[in-house]
Amino acid sequence: MSERDRLYKGKVKQRGIFSYSDFYNFSYDWLRQEDYDVTERNYTEKVIGDAKDIQVVWEAERKISDYFKYMIKVRMNIWGMKKIKVKKEGKEISMDTGLFEINFEVWLIKDYEDRWENHPFWKFLRGLYERYIIRARVDLYEDKAIEELIEFMGECKAFLAIEVKATSGHV
Repeated sequence: MSERDRLYKGKVKQRGIFSYSDFYNFSYDWLRQEDYDVTERNYTEKVIGDAKDIQVVWEAERKISDYFKYMIKVRMNIWGMKKIKVKKEGKEISMDTGLFEINFEVWLIKDYEDRWENHPFWKFLRGLYERYIIRARVDLYEDKAIEELIEFMGECKAFLAIEVKATSGHV
C-alpha cells in the first residue's frame, strides 16, 4: 500500500454573509486550474426549519511524478445557512448567511502505484531509497505541497473577505 504523509492542516472559519455556490465553484475551479483531479467524497444537506446544514468533502489529487502525488482534502461545513437579500451596487441580490468552516489538509503520497509493495525486500529497499537516495527530492515536494495548500487557503480567505465586503449593506 502506498505511503501517505499528512504534511499540513489548516482551517478557515467565518460567520457572516457569503455566496455558497460562488465559493464552491471558485474553490473547485482553483483546484482544477492547478491540475488537480477533484473527487467529491461526500455531500450532505440537512434541512432544519428555514435553515440547513451542509457538509462537502473533496479529495483532490495531482500526479507529481511516477512515484509522488499530492492530495488536498477539503471539508466544508456550513451550519444554519439561510438565504437573505442584500443590496450590492444598488441591486438586491440573494446571498447566504451562516457559520462557514473549511478544513484543509495536504498529503504527500509516495509509491501511489504500489510498485514497491509486492515483496518485503522491495518494501525495505523503498525505505532506503526514500531515506538516503531521494531525501532532498522528498523534502522539496513536501515544501511545495505545503506552499500550495497555504496559497489555496489564502485564495479562499480572500474570496470570502471580498464577498463579505461587497455585501456589507444587507437589508
